[in-house]
Amino acid sequence: MKAAVGARPAVAVGLVPAGIVALAAPALFVLENRWLGWLLLAVGVGVAALIERSAVRAKEPSLTRDLSLIAVGMLIVSVIQLEAELDDWSMVRFTLALGGAVVVPYVISRWVYRDRAIAFPWRGGGRWSRWQWAWLAAVLLLGWLILPYYFISSGVYMNWPVVDTPDLIARLFVGVGAVGIWDELFFICTCFVLLRRHFADLSANILQAIIFVSFLWELGYRAWGPALTIPFALLQALIFLKTRSLGYVVTVHLLFDAVVFAVLVHAHNPGMLDGLFLLSP
Repeated sequence: MKAAVGARPAVAVGLVPAGIVALAAPALFVLENRWLGWLLLAVGVGVAALIERSAVRAKEPSLTRDLSLIAVGMLIVSVIQLEAELDDWSMVRFTLALGGAVVVPYVISRWVYRDRAIAFPWRGGGRWSRWQWAWLAAVLLLGWLILPYYFISSGVYMNWPVVDTPDLIARLFVGVGAVGIWDELFFICTCFVLLRRHFADLSANILQAIIFVSFLWELGYRAWGPALTIPFALLQALIFLKTRSLGYVVTVHLLFDAVVFAVLVHAHNPGMLDGLFLLSP
């Protein structure tokens, strides 16, 4: 989580190519226009290269390289459809695509660019403080209060397959948790960290949130879902900055996703978990 040499500006010319790369995410995952998204990725990296052609200094990280890592990850994710499915092949392709989107940029950063820009600091700042434990409790409470209303009143739970057998319920549990962990590995430890090498925390956070929320849209968090996913994406990056702990932000995410899982089971199986939530389908 080391910052770039010198001040990291909130506004800079480099935000133009970074913004183009970030805007590829809505093209890829909201509009689902792969060609437009791929074009924006190429243009964003290309513009960064033009800007840095005569301006980059030896001790500063390369924006072109860092945007290329983000672009590679987004490109790999974009080769599959992100609608939630629980059959064997769908789970395999999710594993390969999402896994590749984390592993490939990491490998390029470490062994091709040799700058170790991407890291996964599991423990970070050490033992959790009282506010960290309190926030975990708050996440569970907020999820319990908000998520049933969101999924059921909007009908977006139908974006996930029906889970009415023990096998499907178990697959959903694994899938929801695995994607939640991946979110933090890619959007926070890859996109946010890379962007933060060049821009102020606020600018880097907004850019990563655009990518984060766009992915969640195609995954199924539609209707008024961005009203939940935007603050969640921004808060996760802020918490990561404060705690320096991947383990903690993953724990936050998994607790939230545990409620998501329970709500999806509840919504698809009326009567099964009626005593757990205030709202029933």
